[in-house]
Amino acid sequence: MPGQLRDYFVVLPDSAAGAAAAGQLPVPEAAAGRYSAPDATGPAREVADTLTIAHPSGRPWVVARPLVREVSHIARGEDALVLIGPDRVPDAVLAGILEGARDRAGLERRLARLPGLYHVVAQLSGESWIRGTATGLRRIYHARHPAAGTIASDRPAVLARLIGAPLDDSALALRLLDFLPHPLSRRPVWRGVHETGAGYGLALSVAAPGTAAVPGPTEHRWWEPPPGALPLAEGVRRVGDAIAASVRAHVGGLDRISCELSGGLDSTVLAFAARETGPASLSLLTVAARDRYSEDESWARRAVEVARNTAASTAPDLDHHVIPAADAPYFYADLASTAAELNDEPLPVAPGRARAELLLGRARATGSRYHLTGYGGDEIFLGLPHAYQDLFHGNPFTAWSHLGGLRHQLGWPLLPTVKALLDRSAFPRWLAGAVTAAPQPVARTPLLSWGVRQSPHPWLTEHAKTLIAEEFRAAAEHAEPIDPLRGRHVDIDGVRMGARHFQAMEDIGMTLGLPVAAPLYDDRILEATLAVRLPERISPWRYKPLLVEAMRGVVPDALLARTTKDHMSSDEHQGLREHAPELAELWTGSRLAEHGLVDSRHLLRLAAEPFSPVLVEHSISSTVAGETWLRTAENAWPTSELLPTTTPSEASL
Repeated sequence: MPGQLRDYFVVLPDSAAGAAAAGQLPVPEAAAGRYSAPDATGPAREVADTLTIAHPSGRPWVVARPLVREVSHIARGEDALVLIGPDRVPDAVLAGILEGARDRAGLERRLARLPGLYHVVAQLSGESWIRGTATGLRRIYHARHPAAGTIASDRPAVLARLIGAPLDDSALALRLLDFLPHPLSRRPVWRGVHETGAGYGLALSVAAPGTAAVPGPTEHRWWEPPPGALPLAEGVRRVGDAIAASVRAHVGGLDRISCELSGGLDSTVLAFAARETGPASLSLLTVAARDRYSEDESWARRAVEVARNTAASTAPDLDHHVIPAADAPYFYADLASTAAELNDEPLPVAPGRARAELLLGRARATGSRYHLTGYGGDEIFLGLPHAYQDLFHGNPFTAWSHLGGLRHQLGWPLLPTVKALLDRSAFPRWLAGAVTAAPQPVARTPLLSWGVRQSPHPWLTEHAKTLIAEEFRAAAEHAEPIDPLRGRHVDIDGVRMGARHFQAMEDIGMTLGLPVAAPLYDDRILEATLAVRLPERISPWRYKPLLVEAMRGVVPDALLARTTKDHMSSDEHQGLREHAPELAELWTGSRLAEHGLVDSRHLLRLAAEPFSPVLVEHSISSTVAGETWLRTAENAWPTSELLPTTTPSEASL
């Protein structure tokens, strides 16, 4: 996969076939190894080959190419522990985790104290244990190799390459929706590749022979959402400690770091938390908005002014870089640049890649060794209205009081709100009807169910709509919610959806040679948030109250007072007009159309009518993402390996 997939790791069985599979792993032709820390002007350099950790037999166990991540490893006899994440974990800490852990449960109890976003690979008592994170930012996939048996990886593309997997048209069709709820979000886009659910780990036999007869893997749940019982004061302490620990795990000890400072609360929190780690230099980057009513830039400038006025003598040098609005690309700019990375799946953030690349490129030019963002703050701290369903069960008066404030803010009519609040539909029933041919819900529709109902975009073919409907029906037959409570289910699903999308930012950073992180997606932060009593962590009258209180003393009070949030919808709509020729070129010879999933003529008409009411009601982002992702995949595999999984006659049905 030349120039496409830059980092990955795989976990191999202890067999000759497993060792042979290691020799088939993709290594980009341009260069092999890890990026060195960039300097202010020169290109990123790759200085080392892939890293291999062996089984006791000497055969490869973990093969990793972690360009911007650190691999920590310790072995004690037949047992071993590998952590792959933002920082190297000291041997003494690793030893304290591994020693005394006789099984998965014992290991996880010790890992629960470790901050940061790590993949875990362990050998314990004749079993391999592999897992990602509860937030879903670090995921695990597995596939059955015809000779070696089960192989696991953090990248589905690697497994697809090893087993020669074809694309899955049903999974591609699902990615054309705006929202892909649990459990359908776990459907990899290649046949024969499987994703282990967030909060679950993969157990593999270590001693079994490496043949096709090896028993398959088993999944075990290692993470449960904590009960929401803590008072605000205790929750504030835990959240504040968790944020500080996660930021330190990413940038602690580095001399030059950078942060995106949009002016919003989340990025402001990360900037001040990063300052506390004591770098020599901290660069803050703000993209100015074209909208004259935007408040983000003024809040960002205010944050920098306050930071400089409150800086101690040991505070880092603080640079603020404001990128002029005229320099910022509109959405849908330079769509061909999405071919620079092979993401795990089509991600709807693809239309904004050029904007992200501009920001990260400017950050790298400052000499930054690590770049932090506030991604995840909305999903974790904002709280969705669905949560009031949970509160209504135990405290109906408080729930109705809060809903009253929310209802008046959002314009929800009284009777539909009451009806939605009293609805007790089970999750499988909701999932079966989550995609409907009815028009999209209007803005004043109460949101108190298991998620958001949606309708397929009008440019999808009947074949695509049929595939989507079949997938939702099949999933509903056996679906279980993430949590029995609706609000917690929706909150956690939203966090995991946002974490998936952030992968695109990480991959752009790897392309540029700059590590990019969203420390708020740390499991410890999610746990500390969910542990707080519901009416104290969300409120219709306060903006992110838990985050605000947790950061008092770190972020000055004047900056915690903001209650507004800017949006960039005007840049997206204008981008449809500015980049209409590129969109028309995209739909000419559409790969999605070749798979029978979209009507390219309809999309060409919309490209010529960027202000069509259809594009006001339906976002085209997911379709653009699917199209550009398919073209990237074509460059990563021989054409023969990208054959559709349905025949032309089936596609016309």
